[in-house]
Amino acid sequence: MHAGTGQGRGRYRVLALRRVALLSALLVALFASVCVDMALGPANYTISQILDALFGAASVSDQLRVVVWDIRMPIALMAVTVGASLSVAGAQMQTILANPLASPFTLGISAAAAFGAALALVAGTAILPVGIVYMVPINAFLMAMAAALFIHFASTMRGVTVETIVLLGIALVFTFNALLSLLEYLASEQALAAVVFWTMGSLTKATWPKVWITGIVLLVTVPLFARQAWALTALRLGEDKAASFGVNVRRLRLRTMLTVSLLAAIPVAFVGTIGFVGLVGPHIARMLVGEDQRFFLPASVLCGALLLSVTSVVSKTILPGAILPIGVITALVGVPFFFVLIFTTRKRAW
Repeated sequence: MHAGTGQGRGRYRVLALRRVALLSALLVALFASVCVDMALGPANYTISQILDALFGAASVSDQLRVVVWDIRMPIALMAVTVGASLSVAGAQMQTILANPLASPFTLGISAAAAFGAALALVAGTAILPVGIVYMVPINAFLMAMAAALFIHFASTMRGVTVETIVLLGIALVFTFNALLSLLEYLASEQALAAVVFWTMGSLTKATWPKVWITGIVLLVTVPLFARQAWALTALRLGEDKAASFGVNVRRLRLRTMLTVSLLAAIPVAFVGTIGFVGLVGPHIARMLVGEDQRFFLPASVLCGALLLSVTSVVSKTILPGAILPIGVITALVGVPFFFVLIFTTRKRAW
């Protein structure tokens, strides 16, 4: 017994070290991608020049320092924070709903945000009395949270199952998409162009305040998930198993759903509709480290951040001198990649 226990602990230690090594490799790859992202633009710089600007080398010109710190770094870090937020949101939705296709889109959060933004862009309608500058993101955020609260209160009704919650989310997606199409039909040519550009998703309007807000929300919510890592891991074994371990499944699911809604609504309000990261990022993380939330959670953060950062790099290189909408690139790159995941993964986790 003691020998078997020792061997089991040894295997787990090796597995844990391998997972830590994978997380470290993802972190290094993310740093490299961010540096490449900041090096690309109307004026291309070398990686060594970017590193000199980052670490304050004396030889760095004022122009390079301004370009890196004031223009390109907010965009590069916005890709990191948004990608990480959407990936974690998708990961926890897949966990609590036991659905491999769950993401912020499944509950209609992104569709609601798009409709809220369109209200500001087309009709000039502000849900709260705010300035014009903040009308679009605040409208998008409030509509996203309204959709999340609707799902929350509906899920507290007697007899509502996980399948019912997913169906409610799909119904919200179609409802808000129809309302968005109506607004686009009634919009002027200029307003229509603004709505279409917003729904494609873009990082080009990233600013330091937006980076700080999304970063703070991410830093607040991830530790909340980490505190419930054991309960969320147990939930992947099934509701009955989790309940037998003393997990209050209903409370855990509702608390996680509201936290995920906040985590998904903030980035979408700032950068528009970027949907595929929240679906693919968690699947890549799951393939690398498994279901243990102690490793799955940081892997989801890093995979989502790396995926959107690499997408930002790709969006700058396809057409020289132009930056394509990042939401379009995530779909073009992500859909074929997801098909590859489906057809090449032999060991199904679902």
